[in-house]
Amino acid sequence: MYLQRVSDTMAAGKKKRKRSTRPSLAEQADRHRLYEHSVQYAESEIDFVDDTYRTLRGRRARLLREDFCGTANVCCEWVRRRKGNRAIGVDIDAEVLAWGRRHNLKRLGRSQRERIELLQENVLTVETDRPDIVSAMNFSYWLFKERRQLRRYFERVRETLADDGVLFLDAYGGYDAFREIVEEREIDAEGGFTYVWEQESYEPVSGRLLCHIHFDFPDGSRMERAFSYDWRLWTLPEIRELLAEAGFRRVTVYWQGWDEDGEPDGIFEPVEEGEADAGWICYLTAEK
Repeated sequence: MYLQRVSDTMAAGKKKRKRSTRPSLAEQADRHRLYEHSVQYAESEIDFVDDTYRTLRGRRARLLREDFCGTANVCCEWVRRRKGNRAIGVDIDAEVLAWGRRHNLKRLGRSQRERIELLQENVLTVETDRPDIVSAMNFSYWLFKERRQLRRYFERVRETLADDGVLFLDAYGGYDAFREIVEEREIDAEGGFTYVWEQESYEPVSGRLLCHIHFDFPDGSRMERAFSYDWRLWTLPEIRELLAEAGFRRVTVYWQGWDEDGEPDGIFEPVEEGEADAGWICYLTAEK
């Protein structure tokens, strides 16, 4: 019996070692695809940008520039909307631009691909055609941690916009934004995974906010720190003041409503005052 148990244990060990050589779900996953499924909702983002610009200007925009464009998912969605739409994507990261070309642009038709220009450039110095819209979403502009830096970015955007151009931004806040917390959300795509948002640290004197995105999988594996962000947590009054200082003539905040179950309804309306929620997300427009 003892020998049998030893034999069984050795066999189980071999099986265990054999199983462990298989790549985990985390090792097989693509972090950019997971991000698109869990964070970036390109269709709804373009719905808002497209409809709001038409409301503000009485016409449809044609040229959109996406700053900090990452995988250019929003650029792709923009050119799908209408045959006359063109998009410029700007990002300093060569790797993520290459991924976008290889995966997102490749799924477009030839004529659609020809209407997208991706530039590996710094948004503070890039020179482009004058767009109707500049979009800087997913809080990407928060990487500018000093007032002079963020103001300079806003000034550069204003300079490059068409005469009736509009800058679109998003922001988040609420008292949970200042806390060191971890939040999880289940995602059904890609066979199912858990999106984990970690606010690792917040330093109140400088406003520095350090955050990470992790992805957990059904086999127990984790993609640790798939993305990390070293930001300043900018408040809405600060953002609005800097936009005004940069020369934008009108800044509007769009607040999200709530459905019958108390969940965000995805509908953003212009407001003069918000609500003191634990966590909120809003859009902003700044008109040249």
